[in-house]
Amino acid sequence: MGFSVHGCGDSAHLGLLNAGVENRFIYTYKDVFLMVRRKKTTIFTDAKETTTVRELKKIIQGITKVEPENQQLMNERGTEVFDDDKQLSDYNLSAQTARAQSPATVALVFRQDNGEFESLDITSLSSPPELPEVMKPQEPQAHELN
Repeated sequence: MGFSVHGCGDSAHLGLLNAGVENRFIYTYKDVFLMVRRKKTTIFTDAKETTTVRELKKIIQGITKVEPENQQLMNERGTEVFDDDKQLSDYNLSAQTARAQSPATVALVFRQDNGEFESLDITSLSSPPELPEVMKPQEPQAHELN
């Protein structure tokens, strides 16, 4: 018995090969990198494409100490609330759209004391200050030849 890896876009399939036995393929799920944002707080985490929204809320609970039923996740514009039973891939959060170098943003709101969820409020990320002159790259200076 041997194996081979077959590419299909960015996903990989592992095929088990055995003489006289049909190939069986096992899908390998990839990591999804997320920025979960609420007000001035940003949580960086990763999960699998098959992770459910409920499982992601449990990860967030470990950091914020807020119970999953008191959390609501949505897209960063707040136009689509995520269903607890759906997978991240159902919201187009995949290895192609949520990479380590450019994680996808997921908005988070908490339930208030009155039972309603707070309104979406995400503070813009700040920009670094301009470099001081002494730290800026210097242009090479031409030396005059005598």
